Amino acid sequence: MCGDATNWNEDEYRERILKEREVHTRNVFRTAWAPSVNPSSDTIVVASSDGSVASYSISSCISKLPVGVGNTSGQRYLVAEPNGFLQGHEGPAYDAKFYLNGKDTLLLSCGDDGRIRGWRWEEIIRSDVPISLQGNHIDSVLDMVNPQHKGPWGAVSPVPEINAIAVDTRGGSVFSAAGDSCAYCWDVETGKIKMVFRGHSDYLHCIVARNSTDQVAFCFLILIVTGSEDRTARLWDCRSGKCIQVIDPEKDNKSKGLSSFVGCLTLDASESWLILAVGAEPLLHRFDINGKTLSEIQCAPQSAFSVSLNPSGVVAVGGYGGLVDVISQFGSHLCTFRCRRI
Repeated sequence: MCGDATNWNEDEYRERILKEREVHTRNVFRTAWAPSVNPSSDTIVVASSDGSVASYSISSCISKLPVGVGNTSGQRYLVAEPNGFLQGHEGPAYDAKFYLNGKDTLLLSCGDDGRIRGWRWEEIIRSDVPISLQGNHIDSVLDMVNPQHKGPWGAVSPVPEINAIAVDTRGGSVFSAAGDSCAYCWDVETGKIKMVFRGHSDYLHCIVARNSTDQVAFCFLILIVTGSEDRTARLWDCRSGKCIQVIDPEKDNKSKGLSSFVGCLTLDASESWLILAVGAEPLLHRFDINGKTLSEIQCAPQSAFSVSLNPSGVVAVGGYGGLVDVISQFGSHLCTFRCRRI
């Protein structure tokens, strides 16, 4: 028997379908563990394709899981409400990082709008504004915009997107990987560009910074590594702004010429040489330095875009569908949640 269509509302039905589609096509592009005096931080920040930057409590998510619920394929995942919510960017938010620790901690994010924005973390976690009214309730204390390039006859290029950021608290700098094939070094105090790193032939996907010591000159150095769509990674000296090494994974590879790029980089500071990787499959791969597979762990996102390692060994994997999978150092799933849209 057909249902009663007397009170059928076409507009409401269409709006509901669009909202459901938006939820399932939302992507988590980056996860970042919040600083904590305890190595096992309870708070994780998520940068998403809807431009939002939101924080979630892991213990709160775990407490809401029914007893005995596992992470089986096709299950209905917990929809988690954030503790704090910022509408950080117009267009997708691609990365989030923390700068400094303690009362001066800044939460930084970057995105498709070519901006790096920063908020005081203490203001975010202490806000008493209801979550439904959050988004633009806290003013940013940092707002830096990529430069536009001038062309013939006064034409100006669009603002290049920023795909990733890295921080150097000792030097008071933020490094960005941009869509104009350049990396930039920004001064946090002034919001101005201190240095530009040029050499890649295509846009940059990722950037990491590493503290180092010159054993000859006995001085402290900052090195950055960038990964690009041009299929290379480059190592840069931040004193001169010059590239000191080019890494080309495809140089001697028989598959050269196929579509490939350097999309994710990390540097190991613990000397344990554990490599974590995610990609187009719903798997978290763990390798040693020789490329030997240590384990493959099934994770919730069908495509994963980020993997974030907490000092305690807990891993957060973020990806397609707005899903975040939190996995213990032993490979068990602590919780899986879908980020709620505010």
